[in-house]
Parts: sequence; structure tokens; C-alpha cells
Amino acid sequence: MKEFVINENSGGQRIDKFIAKLMPKLPKSMMYKGFRKKCVKLNGKHIKDGSVFIEEGDVLQLYFRDEFFENEPAFRYIKPKLDIVYEDDNILVINKATGIVVHADERNTGITLINMVQSYLFENNEYDPDKEQTFRPALCNRLDRNTGGLVIAAKNARALRDMNERIRTREVRKLYKAVVEGYPGESGHLEGFAVRNGKVTAVSANESDNSRAVSLDYRVISQKNGYSLVEIELHTGRTHQIRAQFSAAGCPLAGDTKYGGHGGRFRQALWSVGLEFDFKDNDFSLGYLNGKTIAVEAPFEKEF
Repeated sequence: MKEFVINENSGGQRIDKFIAKLMPKLPKSMMYKGFRKKCVKLNGKHIKDGSVFIEEGDVLQLYFRDEFFENEPAFRYIKPKLDIVYEDDNILVINKATGIVVHADERNTGITLINMVQSYLFENNEYDPDKEQTFRPALCNRLDRNTGGLVIAAKNARALRDMNERIRTREVRKLYKAVVEGYPGESGHLEGFAVRNGKVTAVSANESDNSRAVSLDYRVISQKNGYSLVEIELHTGRTHQIRAQFSAAGCPLAGDTKYGGHGGRFRQALWSVGLEFDFKDNDFSLGYLNGKTIAVEAPFEKEF
């Protein structure tokens, strides 16, 4: 038996979600069998329903074999190299460089953005992996390896939940700049349905069983030598969405050879340049960000 006093970052979640993160080696079927067999006690009472919420200060007793509590260390320190453009007690906003993956990928890349964020917070005594039960600082949005720009990281569980919810309800406006081949028109709206096929996303006008709706708005800022510099407002956040949609529209990103672009002066010229927080209310942990804009310049803008 192991006993846990629920800390601040572990409170406010379902008990089955907490156990799954605490003991990733425990099969889900065995976990739910444990609920039925009285292997889970919360504040002295047996819990049979995994949807019960736990809160800070609750005492949880788990009657599972010791082997399921033994996990590999989740934290790996690496020297952080971060371009931080905004920071407060709850979040960081980083201007990610190209070539950096946000999370470990199929290549098992050791140096990731989230590793650097966690290491930075560890250095600043804002994250102690030995004192956390299930929480680790996490990213709220993602960018491709070769896409640079603004990524939000949450320092605590409440900020992570609140920011993720506002992104889901589209209360965080996401702006990008890109160089595309050709001229897509002065401005426009692109929409369709995206299907992930291996490592490539295909966009079509027709919905299918496994497709997901995608949409964005754009405007051309300037044109030169057969290229257009465009500003993009992203409404949905699917993998490779911007790359796939402009390719489908006949104007692939400059240098994006995976989606029909040609090599040359620009290499996948896409950058997340702006975040605008437009919340419906201020009554939550990040309400103070309402109305705030965070912006950077894409490195290819001056060159263009």
C-alpha cells in the first residue's frame, strides 16, 4: 500500500486520470478492477468510481503491487537555451528556433523544447520533480520541427488546464507569417478537411470518416520575384495544416519540399508571430492576460 497526500498540482482532476499518470505501468483494466476490488481509498472511504475528483489535501491510499509504482525518471536536465519573450508566475512564452522539436519524436531526439523549459524552471526553483506526484510543466501549443515562433508553456496544472481550454474555445488568436510561392490573392479564407496519411497531411473539399475540418484566413503583405509574404490567422490547429492548405491552394510554402515547394532562398518559411488573448471573461487563473498581445518578427521578413 502507498499513501499520497494530494498536492496543489495534482488536485482538480479525476482519480482515474491521476492514477494512470502516477502508475503508467499499471494496465487500465487492472486499475478499474482495483476500483471494484476496494484497492482505492480516498479520505478513508473505498472509491469504486474512477470519475470522482480529487482535491488538494485529500489522502489517497492505493493497494497495488509495488512494481506498478516503480517508474523511470521523468525529468532529464539539459542546459536550457530559450528565447523567452514573456514570463509570469503561471506561463512562459518562448520564441522557438527552427530545428528544435517540441517533444521527443520517432527519432528519439534528446534535446526538446519541453526538456529545456523544465530544466529552466528547475534552475529557477520553480519546478522540483521530486516533489511532484503527476504534474510536469507542459506546452499548450505545438509547432513543427522546422516552424519557428511562439509556444506557450504552463508552469502549473491550473494554468495548463485554463490555457488549454481557452485555446480549445478559440479565445487565443494565433497569427503566423509565411512566404509562399506565387500569389494566392490579396486576401482570403481557406477551409477544407484534413486527413493525416503517415507523415503527410492531405486537404480536400470533401469530408470523410477520418477527416478533420481546417480553416484559416490570410492577407498578402507584399510580393516579390514570384513569392508572396502573407499573414495568417489560424482557426484550427491540425498537424501541418498551414503547409497543407497553401499547397492545396496551389501556393506551397517556399522551401517546403514535402508539400510541393521548391528549395532555394527560403526554407519552410513559416513562423508563429503573434498571440492575442481575447477571453470571454477574466474570472480564472489567467484572466489578467485578457487583451494582451505577444508578438515577434519572423526572421525572413527583413530578407523578403
